[in-house]
Amino acid sequence: MKEYDVFIIGSGMSGITIANKCASKGLSVGITDELPYGGTCALRGCDPKKVIIGATEVRDFAQRLKGNGIDTVPKVNWEDIMAFKQSFVDAMPPKIEKGYKNKDIDTYHTSATFLSGNTLQVGDEVIEAKKIVIATGAKPRVLDFEGGNYALSSTEFLNLKHLPKTLLFIGGGYIAFEFAHIAALAGAQVTIVHRGKNPLENFEQDIVKHLVEATQNLGVKLILETEVTGIEKIEKGYEVKGNKDGKETKFKAEAVFNSAGRPPAIFDLNLEKANISYSKKGIEVNNYLQSSSNSGVYAAGDAADTRGLLLTPVAVLEGHVLASNLIKGNKKEVSYPPMPTVVFTIPTMASVGLTEKQAKAKGIKYKVNYKAAGDWFNAKRLNVVEYAFKTIIDEETQTVLGAHLIGPHTEETINLFAMAIKTKMKVNDIRTMIFSYPTLASDIPHML
Repeated sequence: MKEYDVFIIGSGMSGITIANKCASKGLSVGITDELPYGGTCALRGCDPKKVIIGATEVRDFAQRLKGNGIDTVPKVNWEDIMAFKQSFVDAMPPKIEKGYKNKDIDTYHTSATFLSGNTLQVGDEVIEAKKIVIATGAKPRVLDFEGGNYALSSTEFLNLKHLPKTLLFIGGGYIAFEFAHIAALAGAQVTIVHRGKNPLENFEQDIVKHLVEATQNLGVKLILETEVTGIEKIEKGYEVKGNKDGKETKFKAEAVFNSAGRPPAIFDLNLEKANISYSKKGIEVNNYLQSSSNSGVYAAGDAADTRGLLLTPVAVLEGHVLASNLIKGNKKEVSYPPMPTVVFTIPTMASVGLTEKQAKAKGIKYKVNYKAAGDWFNAKRLNVVEYAFKTIIDEETQTVLGAHLIGPHTEETINLFAMAIKTKMKVNDIRTMIFSYPTLASDIPHML
């Protein structure tokens, strides 16, 4: 039996942070991951996705300016994109492992399951640790209808050697919309089938409707209030069966993708053997990110049931807090600043702070500014159709409660709103700032 001060299950962003911080303070550390080191963001999510989006952004920009200075719209070369993307992905695991070796962190490449409150079966090894950290992230939801196994995952989309001519995405969340935009701009015909009335349900719906329009303008078919009930393999691709108001509908596509959500990857860990309380949202933890039922276990990132959004920077934040508590004892409680989140479609949709629905539920006296800004200079110079904002202001304190945007580079503009919310800047102070012009940030005073 091997013994450690700290053993970490999962080598994504939170796991990496915890392992390196604990080892740097002299604790004996072991870490395992059944997948290559780096986690979803670096290898199967944010980073490779953003590399691929770069090429589609160029095509979109050229399309918008065709006839206004651009004569030829470039085609997306899928094979070249994949090779460029892979150069980033392949470099990450060995770089991380080298860092572990330099800090004398023992590395394992296998799954782990609990044997008791403080022991694990890690491959052929039995490991005992004073503290065990669950940082296993999330994984695609299992589709339990007939033929659900035919649906490919988001990871497989990001590794497609050739882009199918027709694709169908099950679920109307951010993964479906982002990949639908990528595929459509690369020349594919795309369908999204969503069981709910509204897609992207956690976002401000006044802004989502603009994204829906932009998506449909790309030629993407958006099918709502339709639950997928089965997938059948046919001669050329697949037939997807759906149920809408009790009536069966059918769709055909060369490839079908599961974008129906990502639950925490914790249900194969034998948590019951370690008396670890959990729910469908993740490991139940206190403000120190310690298990509510087993004091020797901690959890962070997508595997933990916290107030933090399922975002990489949040996982890193939780990793720092958790590592501090492992090193110094439970002294640091997790506290979340405003958490901006972005749907990397074209154009991007970004959000931070409260939605109007949330502000109303809290009983706050608020004011809303909502406007489609397609006639503003920044939209017209870029020939962008969908440019809109919705800001929510606390009438008593005159501070920003929330900001919700769609348009060019809102993934950058939203960070300024996040800063304003965190620092409680007065709206009048923001309005009277001088921003460089003409930039997208120079529109912020007019949004308030």
